[in-house]
Amino acid sequence: MIVQLAIKSLRNRKFTAALTVLSIALAVLLLLGVERIRQEARESFASTISGTDLIVGARSSPVHLLLYSVFRIGNPTNNLRWDSYRAIVARSDVVWSIPISLGDSHRGYRVLATTKDYFEHFRYARQHRLEFATGEAFGGEHDAVLGADVADSLGYAVGISIVIAHGAGEVSFSLHKEHPFRVTGVLARTGTPVDRTVHITLQGLDAVHGAHIADDPLAAALREKGVHHASGAGKSDVAGEDNAESKRGISAFLLGLTSRGAALSMQRWVNEYSAEPLTAILPGPTLQEVWEIVGTVEKTLIIVSMLVVVVGMMGMLVALLTSLSERRREMAILRSVGARPVHIFGLLLGEAAFLTGCGVALGIATLYVVLLTGGSWLQSKWGLTVTSGWPSMRELGLIMMVGGAGVLVGAVPAYRIYRHSLADGMTIRV
Repeated sequence: MIVQLAIKSLRNRKFTAALTVLSIALAVLLLLGVERIRQEARESFASTISGTDLIVGARSSPVHLLLYSVFRIGNPTNNLRWDSYRAIVARSDVVWSIPISLGDSHRGYRVLATTKDYFEHFRYARQHRLEFATGEAFGGEHDAVLGADVADSLGYAVGISIVIAHGAGEVSFSLHKEHPFRVTGVLARTGTPVDRTVHITLQGLDAVHGAHIADDPLAAALREKGVHHASGAGKSDVAGEDNAESKRGISAFLLGLTSRGAALSMQRWVNEYSAEPLTAILPGPTLQEVWEIVGTVEKTLIIVSMLVVVVGMMGMLVALLTSLSERRREMAILRSVGARPVHIFGLLLGEAAFLTGCGVALGIATLYVVLLTGGSWLQSKWGLTVTSGWPSMRELGLIMMVGGAGVLVGAVPAYRIYRHSLADGMTIRV
C-alpha cells in the first residue's frame, strides 16, 4: 500500500519528479562517462606499445624519449649515430630492433621513417601486431604506408603520391617535392598513435634529406668541418656498409631482447655507452611515470563529476522540501486513517529512493546508448576506444554510492514530515 501511495503521489507531481529524475540521470551519465573514459584512456595509454623491452635514444629524460618515440609528441633533442645503433643491435642479447627517425610531416601528420621490421615486430595492446586494411608494406625506397586516421581524414588510398615536408607543423614552406612517395598500404585501426602516422623508409628519408642538405650552404660548411648534421645525410641502403650510411642519424630505436631479465643489464650498458651519450628506458615503468604526471587532470575530472552528482542530489532535496508544505495535509489525512509515523517516514524515503533509482537507471541507459552510437566517432576523432562492456567494480561502487546518497538525501524531508505528522493531526499549523 505504501508503494501504491508513493506512485500515485509522484503522478500528481510528475513534472517535478521528471525534472528530478533527469537531473540525477545527467549527473550519473557524467560520473560514469568520465570513469569509463578514464579507465579506457588508461588501458589505451598502457597498451600503446607492447612487447618492446627497451627504447634507446639520444641522452634525454625518459619521459621525453617515450613521448616522441611512441606518442609522436615533441621532437628529439638530438639524433643518435647509425654506427652506435649497429654496435648495440649486434649484441647477442638483441633479438630484433626497429630504428625510427622523426622530424618531417605531411599535412600536420607526423612522418616516421623506419624499416620493414617495424611491421613485423611492433606490438600494441597485449601483443597485437600491425595489420593492413589494404595494400602491403613498403618495398621500394619511395614507398609509404599510412595509418588509419591519416587515410580516412585525407581521403587517401593505395596508389596515390604524397609529398612530405620538413618540420612537424600543419603548414610548411619546405616541401620535398622532388621526392614524392607512393602509398603502398593502409594499416588497420589500432587506437594508438600509429593511426596518425605516415610511415616511410629510412632510405627514402635519406634521399630526401640528402638532396635537402646538399643545397644547404650551412650544412655543407658543417660537413667540411666534420660536424654531423642532425637530420642525417646517408643515401645508401640500410644493409650497406659504406661511408654515407655511417653518417645517417636516427631519432631512436626499439629493442626486443632474449629475456626480460636481460633488459636491466642492457639498459645499464647503453646508459654507460662511451661512444656517445644515450638513454635507454623500460617502456612499462616510464608509461606509469607519464600517467602519474597527467594524474592531476584525471583527479580533477573525477572531482567535477562528484560535484555534479552533489548538485543533482541537492536538486532532489530542494524538490522534496518545497513540496512538504503542500503535502502536510496529505500526511495528516493518512495519519487520521491509521497510518503510523513510520509509514509516513517510509513513504517519503521510498519516493526519494524511487526517484534516485529511476535517475540512475536512466543515466546508465543513456551512457550505453552514447557508447554504442558514438564509440566509432571517439575512435576516429580522438583515437580513443571506449567499449560498452559490463560495468567494472569501480563503476558499480559509484552507482551504489549515488543510490546511497539519494536515500540519505531523502531522509531529511522524511524526518521533517515525520515530526510534523505526529503533531498536526487534522489541523495544519502555518
